[in-house]
Amino acid sequence: MRRRSGFTLVELMIVVLILGALAAIAIPRIMGGAVVAKANACHTNIDLLNSQLELYYANTGAYPATLAILTASTDYFPDGAPLCPVLNAAYPAPLVDNRVDDALHVH
Repeated sequence: MRRRSGFTLVELMIVVLILGALAAIAIPRIMGGAVVAKANACHTNIDLLNSQLELYYANTGAYPATLAILTASTDYFPDGAPLCPVLNAAYPAPLVDNRVDDALHVH
């Protein structure tokens, strides 16, 4: 008899099980990474808003009464007001001590 080369069904099933186990470990980590990246982008946007508030104060000598006044200005936001990447919504309007507060914007 000739010996055939190849893989047995058991060997192929073991490989499929190993790949399934690796996928079960990797996929949640990949999906969780996207959420963390969006949250980090949100905090970066809040830092940008606060930086622009300080620039507004340096240029005018006073803080804006509302966040809408700042974000409507194309001098400070030429591409429009930043949106929260997690909620796809505008940032909270009330300013706490002339700053956008992270605590008021929760996901």
